[in-house]
Amino acid sequence: MSTGGGEVTYEVNLDLDAAIADDYRAWLQAHIVEILALPGFLAATLSQPTEPAAPPGRVLLCVQYTLQDASSLEAYLRDHAPRMRSEGTARFGDSFRAQWRVLDVLERFAPRL
Repeated sequence: MSTGGGEVTYEVNLDLDAAIADDYRAWLQAHIVEILALPGFLAATLSQPTEPAAPPGRVLLCVQYTLQDASSLEAYLRDHAPRMRSEGTARFGDSFRAQWRVLDVLERFAPRL
């Protein structure tokens, strides 16, 4: 779990059967909106990794959530994650795999204009 007191990135890496990719992505978009309504969530980015490439018959997705602090993530993991994760499993079974990681944001950089 995060050790810092500042902003946190919660990353979810998904590996899907290509056969469910369209349905999963539609479900995922609604899932992301639901998560962003929770306290402490600031933003989310949905990406499709291209390097390394997905194995044949698979689709890779990555969601990165920005949270205001580690306590917001802890509250989500304690109070909401079990139910929300089980919804995906109930709908898609073993047609996908998810891996999570937490990143403490040390610094943000922006180009100088």
